[in-house]
Amino acid sequence: MHRIGLDFEKLKYPHNGLYTFCLQLGQRLLNLQQQDEQLLYYMPASFAEFNGRFETIPYKWYDRYAFRPAKMDVFHAVHQTGNVWPRKQARRAIVTIHDLNFLIDDRLKEWQKKYHLKQLQKQVDETDVVVSISQFTLNAIREHIRVPDSKCQIVYQGSEVKQFPGFDTPSYKPQRPFLFSIGMLTPKKNFHVLPSLLAGNDYELIIAGRQQGDYIKKIEAAAEELGVSNRLKLVGGITDEEKYWYYSQCSAFLFPSLAEGFGAPVVEAMHFGKPVFLSDKTSLPEVGGDVAYYFRDFAPDAMQDVFAKGMEHFANNDRTGVIKKHALQFSWDANAKAYFDLYRKLY
Repeated sequence: MHRIGLDFEKLKYPHNGLYTFCLQLGQRLLNLQQQDEQLLYYMPASFAEFNGRFETIPYKWYDRYAFRPAKMDVFHAVHQTGNVWPRKQARRAIVTIHDLNFLIDDRLKEWQKKYHLKQLQKQVDETDVVVSISQFTLNAIREHIRVPDSKCQIVYQGSEVKQFPGFDTPSYKPQRPFLFSIGMLTPKKNFHVLPSLLAGNDYELIIAGRQQGDYIKKIEAAAEELGVSNRLKLVGGITDEEKYWYYSQCSAFLFPSLAEGFGAPVVEAMHFGKPVFLSDKTSLPEVGGDVAYYFRDFAPDAMQDVFAKGMEHFANNDRTGVIKKHALQFSWDANAKAYFDLYRKLY
């Protein structure tokens, strides 16, 4: 029996990207395992979403200091900042690096960034395969971490939005056409530049996502300065039904993020054929390709020009089908198959 362990501790944190990654990968691996394969999921004991044959290694707060699971053939650290690293318990190991965003985090001092790099280098040295979720992320890894090409592999993140075609009652339902964005309310998401896109039109701007720190104040201040506070709605964390409704009903999706390892919300919006307006930073041009529109300057006039021209181009060129087709290359099924193929090569 081949035993494969995965660190799904991030399932403690609903409504963020790593939660979704763990949820989707964990379920799809269950659909792919064979009789001689046993999946071991390290995760919160209360989590009950998975359906299939697997063993649970219950999360405990002290595992960081004393974690001794049963021996396994492969251990997959699904994020480089995992709670545990039971390298001695696994014959082979994989680590997925989603980003190196700590290097551009202004809250960290230089010595803290160097410490994180040192810890990551140690983990990479002890790993058999290093997976990055985009070419951009792999380039960043190679720039800051010593890792041989033979260890490296790209596995694109999947994307899927659950469908609720009969749902029509979000907690906030705009009464006019609206623009939509979603993500944790943190400075790297750059949401405060978006209220400028409400100038000269009648749109509302809906931003979904949990608050972290006091960045929300900067978003609200930007809207107030422009006199558009009455058309900015910060709706907080939302349900799957609400996410479906906002994606399906919005006039356009906006994502001006400054630091993304992948950018799953972009693909989610493209599944609905929506025009997407992105920053040209980090991984976003790789994900948006030639079907997205890009903010290369965050000055209000420049953003308004990109938005106006993009909406006109979208309306005049029947882009919905092209955008939906582009999104299809990023699927959770392909993501899970690529990982299981990796596990089997390491037995």
